[in-house]
Amino acid sequence: MATLGIPANTIAVLKKYNFNFQKKFGQNFLIDTGVLETIIRESAITKDDCVLEIGPGIGTMTQYLAESARQVVAVEIDKNLIPILKDTLSEYNNVEVINDDILKTDIRAICDKYNDGRPIKVVANLPYYITTPIIMGLFESHVPIDSITIMVQKEVADRMQCGPGSKDYGALSLAVQYYAKPEIVANVPPNCFMPRPNVGSAVIKLSRYEKAPVDTVDEKFMFSLIRASFNQRRKTLSNGLTNGGIGMTRDMVTDALEKMELSPTIRGEALSLEEFAKLSNILYEMKKNGV
Repeated sequence: MATLGIPANTIAVLKKYNFNFQKKFGQNFLIDTGVLETIIRESAITKDDCVLEIGPGIGTMTQYLAESARQVVAVEIDKNLIPILKDTLSEYNNVEVINDDILKTDIRAICDKYNDGRPIKVVANLPYYITTPIIMGLFESHVPIDSITIMVQKEVADRMQCGPGSKDYGALSLAVQYYAKPEIVANVPPNCFMPRPNVGSAVIKLSRYEKAPVDTVDEKFMFSLIRASFNQRRKTLSNGLTNGGIGMTRDMVTDALEKMELSPTIRGEALSLEEFAKLSNILYEMKKNGV
């Protein structure tokens, strides 16, 4: 089978099957072998690995993954792509294609079936409109994952790795950095895709922590607190948390900030992950003890 990373081969497959791009699925196929090689290299896939690919498209990256990994499980939502994948991946006996929505897929069952429950590696060229739900779903479900190497919108990649005080810093930054170490490994211009997206892209690698870098009494409570802090960015932290629907009074928030020697007018964007963990632990105890 011809390498699909070469544009002419991609065009030939699309013509053969008279394929029409589905805007609702955010389809932009990679047509740059250099970028594909970068993704494979940075994801550090070996012949021992089981890889979950989200949104294989016509199988462009799947071919590269199949050459490098022991097993590839590719989850594709668009049923029109299933016969194409059967064709483009016909030479590989280590690829399983599942026609499903990744947000409804039992990833733990995939780990158990194809990798004896051991951590898998996730590699994907993600549809931009659904990037955050997919990443948060992977992390929050606590399925065994070693790393996630993904192509996303450049702006989203920046958001994942930035720190307190910047305009891009928010709930996504904190969530990603709680679960993994983020590192942008490549910037990718629009001309590397078919059709061309209107924005620049980046490949980011999220290396999963075995143990979170901060201690939190209740992870769910901490994230509800983080979301409430950023729901209205321009508000002070005490305003955001008091009106955030998480059962906090202004006095509780003010007392907690005082204990941490932080200003009562501080905004959420100024707090580090460590400070959010500390604040959530103090407020959790207050709430539990009815202070």
